[in-house]
Amino acid sequence: MTQDITVTLTVNGRTVTRAAGAHLSLLRWLRDVADVTDPKYGCGEGVCGACTVLVDGEPVSSCIVLAAQVDAAEVTTVAGLAGADGVLDGLQQAFLEHGAAQCGFCTPGMLMAATELVSRGVRLDRDTIRGELHGNLCRCTGYQAIVDAIASVAGGERG
Repeated sequence: MTQDITVTLTVNGRTVTRAAGAHLSLLRWLRDVADVTDPKYGCGEGVCGACTVLVDGEPVSSCIVLAAQVDAAEVTTVAGLAGADGVLDGLQQAFLEHGAAQCGFCTPGMLMAATELVSRGVRLDRDTIRGELHGNLCRCTGYQAIVDAIASVAGGERG
């Protein structure tokens, strides 16, 4: 029998404290315990990137990190990118303008990976953007629009 533990995280600026099994992944804790459903379950093995969230500013595959491992951390999901007034942040707006969300399944993970990438504050060319997105898969093969959106925010050339 597993014992529940208490996990406290700041999720998108809101402190959430919930009990959970010690074996529970961060993704399951977010979705099933804390009712934060924007990170998606894709592969369950940390390969597809659909579940990517930022933990203390670093992108992680939340399906392979235990909630208990990140106790007391700050977690940002795509819902935490928009302003309190609902205004989209620059990357979200760029994804919208460039049609970078086709079916939308990979979009939360792509946006989180891109958020960390852009936060580095360096000019990014298209090849660098593509390379940095290596851990995020798009089943629609819509990478061009995604790269265009990130490049428009990161100072990369358009095309």
